[in-house]
Amino acid sequence: MSLPATPRWSADETGVPAIDGDECLGALAGKLCPFFEHTVQLPHTFEDLRRSQEGRALQPLILYLSTQVDHPALVSALLALKGYFSALEEASDEPGVNEARGYACEFVAWQFLTSLKEADIIDCLLEELPPLATPDSQDATNGQRDYENGRNALHPGERTPLLPTSDCDYLGHDACAGSRFGFLTSQCENLSALEISVANQAKSFLSQRPVQKIINGLWKGDIVFWETLNVHSAKKPRKYSRKQADPFSRLRVPLYLKIFETLFFAAFLALYYAVLVNRNDTRVTIPEILLYVWIASFAYNEFADWIDAGTRLYSADFWWTWDISIVVVGMLFCILRIVGLTTASATTIDLAYDVLGLEALFLVPRIFSLLSLNRYFGTLIPCLKEMTKDFIKFLSLVIILYLGFLTTFVLLARDSRFNTKQMSWILIKVFFGSSYLGFDVAEEISPFFGPPVMLIFVTLTNILLITSLISLLSNSLSKVLDHARDEYLFIYSVYVLEATSSNRLTYFLPPLNLIPLLIRPFRLVLPSERLRGARIVLLKATHLPFVGAIWIYEQLADARKRDTNMTSLSGPQAPPLSKGPVRLPVNSPRLQRADAQFAPNTLARAHPTNRPQARVAEPDAQLKTLVLKLSTQVEELTMMVSQLQEQREASMSVA
Repeated sequence: MSLPATPRWSADETGVPAIDGDECLGALAGKLCPFFEHTVQLPHTFEDLRRSQEGRALQPLILYLSTQVDHPALVSALLALKGYFSALEEASDEPGVNEARGYACEFVAWQFLTSLKEADIIDCLLEELPPLATPDSQDATNGQRDYENGRNALHPGERTPLLPTSDCDYLGHDACAGSRFGFLTSQCENLSALEISVANQAKSFLSQRPVQKIINGLWKGDIVFWETLNVHSAKKPRKYSRKQADPFSRLRVPLYLKIFETLFFAAFLALYYAVLVNRNDTRVTIPEILLYVWIASFAYNEFADWIDAGTRLYSADFWWTWDISIVVVGMLFCILRIVGLTTASATTIDLAYDVLGLEALFLVPRIFSLLSLNRYFGTLIPCLKEMTKDFIKFLSLVIILYLGFLTTFVLLARDSRFNTKQMSWILIKVFFGSSYLGFDVAEEISPFFGPPVMLIFVTLTNILLITSLISLLSNSLSKVLDHARDEYLFIYSVYVLEATSSNRLTYFLPPLNLIPLLIRPFRLVLPSERLRGARIVLLKATHLPFVGAIWIYEQLADARKRDTNMTSLSGPQAPPLSKGPVRLPVNSPRLQRADAQFAPNTLARAHPTNRPQARVAEPDAQLKTLVLKLSTQVEELTMMVSQLQEQREASMSVA
């Protein structure tokens, strides 16, 4: 059976850029951007590009990238363009167009991944982009030593880029200096494609199956960055091999980090209650000392996470405000407590305990952050986040109106018994529903203007503003629920990436993370490799019980997997395959090449042998049937076109 040739489009007809494979990130983005600007002219959503004919205009670029381009930063450039178009959307004169171009970048990046093998997808999504190379930095790195891990810059270390750099290729300074998108190079350096997608809010891309498969692998530890634990270890994404990996490298698995984090907060809460219940105004107790240790270790851990993940990735986590609040309140308690004990001031000591009482507002919800990995609660969290943003924006209008009415009532009540503080509380009570109180004191404020102005205030607040606020929050809730799966998977992806983005070889769990601080001053006198080796020895000596618990858990999990599938704490589970016909994306390049892959196997299945055959999965059989049917239709259409062409030539020859 003859197969139709793979179509090839010329750059002159479709605007598909010619990519050499050695461009810097800015130059690559500059080549891709005109195609999206020329192709996408109308507002579309990601689902429009995926399920309808709107995505066919992107098919030439998808096929070209999938079959003829081999560039390590291709997906990163597409996701960086997503952020670029999202920034243009805010000041665009054509609402929705630049947003649609951002969706198109996500769509092309996803479709490109479907043409790669799993190992290539791991490298494409998880390898970090090297930093921008300049002549000055090249000269400096010749003799520079990395003070963080003690490695020479000429040899791989904890912060050494995975991809090589040169003076004028890939991310070189000379190649990107005059690029229109040169700023993207500096913004994306030392970031992987997944981290760029989180920073640019590429939620549709993150929710696709090939991407979630990699993120689930990171979550469960099937994909790791650190396989060994020695002074020569280098960070590189790879599949986990139990025979080759160091057991202490399992401390970096996000699943186990989340469990240990929950235990840490449980101990934190227990110490918190012990200090507040057994208050001692004269001396520092043992539970209070341990509470100080917990606060200090948590503060240091948050600071290290912020340094490792960067501001954009760290702030993308929903719980970062709770973490910062816990640290701030804890530090205030420590300061007030020390001042109170030093000066023997009972008032200061009471104030310190009152401040510590505020810690529960942030500490108790933070303990239950584990529920955010559940699909139901993980959907509610983005709803709460968006409604909070809209409420804060709406609150600015409320404050403006409130200040206007407060000024009026204070001036009207200058001869009455109400001062500014009392009038402020009266208006706040009226705003939150105590309308009768406002009408009762309206005549006391001013016999002539008091009642009508108070009536206007009650009407604006209790009817107009409150109703508008409810409608606004309802719209925000509906908007998030329409993309509930994407929002939930985004929160899940942010946590996984934040837990795995660290470039530190030795990661100490709090409160044991304070131990390396004791040897930190020795960096000035000890050789770098010896200091790194000392940190490894400390890690193995202090974290042996944690590694033992992980080993026991994995052994039990392997035993249970032989009998049944274990689904607890394993991240989002893929929905079971339906028994209906399999639907491929409209523009998937695999669809056009699938007939070439499965057709030769058809004859082999037609002649069964005596060997036992594995039962073919129903979705695979339906996929092959669909591809063969499409191939037959293509052949019939080709024959019809050739017959029409022959008839046309015959009629022209007769004429």
